[in-house]
Amino acid sequence: MQPVYHLGTVALSILIASFASYVSLDLASRVRSHDRMLSSLWVGAGAFVMGSGIWAMHFVGMMAMQLPIEIGYGVGATLLSWLAAVAVSALALGIASRPRLGSGTWLGGALAMGAGICVMHYTGMLAIQLAPAIRFDPVWVAVSVVIACGASAVALRIFFWMRRLRGVQARLAQGGAALVMGLAISGMHYSGMAAASFLPGSVCLSQDGLGGQSLGLLVGSATTVLLLITLFTSVLDARLSAKAQRLAHSLQLANGQLAQVALADAMTRVGNRLLLEDRLRHAVGRVDRANEGRRVGLPTARLALLFVDLDGFGAVNDSFGHAAGDQVLQEMASRLQLCVRDVDSVARVGADQFVLLLEDLGGQADALAVAQRVQDSIGAPVAFGTARPITLSASLGIVIYPDQGRRDRLLSCAEAAMHQAKRAGGAGWALFDQGMNADAREQIELQEDLRQALSRGELLLYYQPKVDAANGQIRSLEALIRWRHPRHGLLGPMRFIPVAERFGLIGQVGTWVIQEACRQLGEWSRQGLRLRVSINLSVHQLRQGDVVDQIESALLDHGVAPDQLTCEITESVAMEDIATTQAVLAGLTRVGVKLSIDDFGTGYSSLAYLCQLRPQELKIDRSFVQDLEHSRDARAVVDAVIHLARSLKLRVVAEGVETREQSEVLLSLGCDELQGFFYARPMSVEALTAGGLLTSDGQDRVDFTPSVFMPAI
Repeated sequence: MQPVYHLGTVALSILIASFASYVSLDLASRVRSHDRMLSSLWVGAGAFVMGSGIWAMHFVGMMAMQLPIEIGYGVGATLLSWLAAVAVSALALGIASRPRLGSGTWLGGALAMGAGICVMHYTGMLAIQLAPAIRFDPVWVAVSVVIACGASAVALRIFFWMRRLRGVQARLAQGGAALVMGLAISGMHYSGMAAASFLPGSVCLSQDGLGGQSLGLLVGSATTVLLLITLFTSVLDARLSAKAQRLAHSLQLANGQLAQVALADAMTRVGNRLLLEDRLRHAVGRVDRANEGRRVGLPTARLALLFVDLDGFGAVNDSFGHAAGDQVLQEMASRLQLCVRDVDSVARVGADQFVLLLEDLGGQADALAVAQRVQDSIGAPVAFGTARPITLSASLGIVIYPDQGRRDRLLSCAEAAMHQAKRAGGAGWALFDQGMNADAREQIELQEDLRQALSRGELLLYYQPKVDAANGQIRSLEALIRWRHPRHGLLGPMRFIPVAERFGLIGQVGTWVIQEACRQLGEWSRQGLRLRVSINLSVHQLRQGDVVDQIESALLDHGVAPDQLTCEITESVAMEDIATTQAVLAGLTRVGVKLSIDDFGTGYSSLAYLCQLRPQELKIDRSFVQDLEHSRDARAVVDAVIHLARSLKLRVVAEGVETREQSEVLLSLGCDELQGFFYARPMSVEALTAGGLLTSDGQDRVDFTPSVFMPAI
């Protein structure tokens, strides 16, 4: 009894096989999710759909077989064959979910899958219960087994090969591979069918079971719909996954940009303090680990921090504007990056301050070599816009770990060394030593005490008389700040003014001096004493912008005539920023306050600028006065300054007069006022009153003898 095959149903089975293969390839890409639970769900659902598709192909293929007798299929065996198909699919998808396909996994998987397919096929055929039973040709059975194992091996290779493809190329390859796999599966099925022999006169014992063309169409249609739904779900998941990946990529880029903003200086694009501290922490850890495991005789692992502060950068902003200052900072940051290696780091930690982190350092000589490169690089002229090039210098503080400094205070140690280089005159470097730590602690303690001193009334003014050279009268006084510290006693300005400048307290101190000097002038005026008092204005006060308003308000509050107050500005500050000085001077002239140029002759003075500023007084620096007795050059300079002042109708004050000989030379040269220890040291208001130096008529002379000397501060 020979079976006849319905060609339409055969074609349908091949289409189902190819379609099932296409869906299987799509599912194989889904099971490789990084989410293990999601991957397991895809394996389970995929095994159900893929197994049903393969089983449907075999079932429809058997339905295409037509025998002269009515046949049916046993429910149990048919269900068992479907379970075998699902199990084979689960095995295939499980292997496909692995990161790579080893030779052992490939061969073992192909044999297991081939055996499962054969079990599915021959169990499905045995669902047709005939008497006598179906006979199988061993040769064709062997052929079908070989085809099943070979098709499984090819399918696994295709699964992994498809991973490398993307886009349209992947879809075209998937279609071609599905057709090849469909033909291979169909070839196995029909070779297995060819192995079956049906004896004449056979009777179907399962005639009342599953069967009929309508059932075959139902199975084929339902399976096709199931495969379509699965394919749609897979494609939708792929699109959602792709969108999620794009969103994740965008989020990653955004996080990267945020991290760059958070860890980089916005202007110079080098690292900021946050990034520096993070890199320093990791670098210190690497050094410690390397030194812990270091064998005897091997060099010590080291790193270095170079704290770089640009000297005189504030003048760039004031003279050329902040846009030019920003351009200079960007140029300096670029130069610093060229001074270090790729393994090193550059960070901006302040307005004009940078820190270099040098790793894998050989020793102190390497750090000093980098410091020299930094100074040479920063010292090169900077050209910008139409302005003439400017030249800057830098003060560097260097700390080497583990040779110097504690691991948790390296940055502050480098900063302390930088301030030491500043105090030495700048344009140089200083290596950290433990004494600097003590100085840094003292400064921190002083600034904390100074904040409280402003509210506790611990600051006071001492006054040093200025004597008229013609008649010996006290014409005016210079107000000099002192601090009556509760522990350290009476402190001079050199002890705490640098601290006030460093920690941003100089503005409050300067405001206090203005108020206190005007208060004392008002009190003297009410006592019938008409004196003039000069106060010193710092560069920080000039840059505040409201110093003129402060002075005018203090004069009004205490009832002081403006011409009783003189503001002294050092020559270097006045000439450093002519525009700012002119603006302040214009305001002081409007108010009626006089201006004096202090330390004249020690800086670079332009006569044209001096004419523009139009001060009322010049003060000859003490360095020239000290050499008057022995140096003709000093006498010539003083004589020239006095003649210049006479030409410009300015008064001349000589400070630092300490001997009779100096006073006599100054008197012979025509100096207007004399100030110094020879006449009187700075003293408190009480000392001035007790010494009888101030009287209601203001006509007392000061005896030019050391008997009027007061204790020096």
